Amino acid sequence: MTALQATLDNAPPTATTDRPAARAAVTVSAKTWVAVIGATLGAFMAVLNIQIVNASLTNIQGAIGAGIDDGGWISTSYLIAEIVVIPLSGWLAQVFSVRIYLLTNAFLFLVFSAACAFAQDLPQMIALRAVQGFTGGVLIPMAFTLIITLLPKARQPIGLALFALSATFAPAIGPTIGGYLTENFSWEYIFYVNLVPGTIMIGMLYFSLEAKPMKLSLLREGDWPGIVTMAIGLSALQTVLEEGNKDDWFGSPFIARLAVIAAISLTLFVAIELAASKPLLNLRIVFRRNFGFGMLANFLLGIALYGSVYILPVYLARIQGYNSEQIGMVLAWTGLPQLVLIPLVPRLMKRFDPRIIIGIGFALFAASNFMNIFMTSDYAADQLLWPNVVRAVGQALCFAPLSAVATAGIEHENAGSASALFNMMRNLGGAIGIAALQTVLTKREQYHSNVLMQSVSMFEQATTARIDQLTQYFMNHGVIDRADAVHRAYVAIGNVVQKQAFILAFSDTFYLLGMALIVAFLASLMLRKPNHLDAGGAH
Repeated sequence: MTALQATLDNAPPTATTDRPAARAAVTVSAKTWVAVIGATLGAFMAVLNIQIVNASLTNIQGAIGAGIDDGGWISTSYLIAEIVVIPLSGWLAQVFSVRIYLLTNAFLFLVFSAACAFAQDLPQMIALRAVQGFTGGVLIPMAFTLIITLLPKARQPIGLALFALSATFAPAIGPTIGGYLTENFSWEYIFYVNLVPGTIMIGMLYFSLEAKPMKLSLLREGDWPGIVTMAIGLSALQTVLEEGNKDDWFGSPFIARLAVIAAISLTLFVAIELAASKPLLNLRIVFRRNFGFGMLANFLLGIALYGSVYILPVYLARIQGYNSEQIGMVLAWTGLPQLVLIPLVPRLMKRFDPRIIIGIGFALFAASNFMNIFMTSDYAADQLLWPNVVRAVGQALCFAPLSAVATAGIEHENAGSASALFNMMRNLGGAIGIAALQTVLTKREQYHSNVLMQSVSMFEQATTARIDQLTQYFMNHGVIDRADAVHRAYVAIGNVVQKQAFILAFSDTFYLLGMALIVAFLASLMLRKPNHLDAGGAH
């Protein structure tokens, strides 16, 4: 452990760190690093379990007898529970102590992960996934909180770089792991994969976290009106976003009612939090320039991060016919380069203004999406390689510096609120981004189909010639009846038009993701450089 500490604490000396007192101020104990690494490992697994299951959703649905529409609740239940527990975690950690709260939820996360593999039907799977999401959701904000409370400012960039592995690397590598396990073993292994790293995580947290007494009296002082309105509002909103496109949005009375409930509940929640003497979340920190613009940029990052991880597999499956393992191998080039780049980010933050690194990261991430706006039917793994590599570089550069600048001025007592809001907004951005992309994909495919069909007219000589060629092709390949062959020719042309319309629609979605990142880039320009943020050692 001494070697680990020496590696993590190794930093070029500065004029400040030459003084013994300053050097002691930035020295971090091995036990603290073990706590931070253990917590970020838990956050990594919690985020991984979103994408790793999505990659194998079809196989799970078939195994437990779930329909295509109902099977979506396997993911939705996890996401609802996760987004509700994130803002609760800071307060509950005070009530039960960080050690007890983290260890209990880490243990339960492993138990319910394994239990999901034994689900016999859809209701069982939904219930188990909800509890898994509730316990796993705790691990995300708690890791972030430990980083900004246990580490001095000079070492926080290293901790935030570790956390970036959960925030940006886990969503990218999730389909790769899920696809491989499903194709080569079975879908149950996507839940078993948590057990070994989870056991290591629990051991690290048990060893490193300081035991403190619980403060159960805080339960009586809890902001219960805020908790209730927040839980109802976020649950309803997440359900609307996950199920809205499938149910035709406000054409469905169920979705319309939930949208009204979400709007009323979240409005009440904000009003309660601003008026309460002991709020669940201190929303006033949103009005601080760096945290407010940082949270906006993080929200847009969530849209692009989860949106691109959603849209690429859909494109590869629908247009190129890739299976889950092949899709995972394509997306690996969004994830694997980050393993090399993210550890270098703290060093870059020592040499350059972190706002410059954030801007370059968002610019590259935006460019990677704009590289995909002129796709054709031949656009597959080889053509996606460089956009994915550029995307990996952009994601690696923007997250840790953005987190460091946004939270640099946060006081210890507001750390829980900052962690909850920052992580909740990224997840909420992802949910909104995916919902928007689903709708855009559907509407733009219809638009492009209508435009293309105007060129496929029976009065066009090229169209009639193509129909004759296809009719002759089908008759030469076993179709005896000419009318049947002509019908098949029409169907084939329709399929070609629809495929081309979908390709154009996918290009449109990448354009929108790129524009969202341009707005995030503009938000990052509004950040001020904190005077006391110095990754080179000053504190």
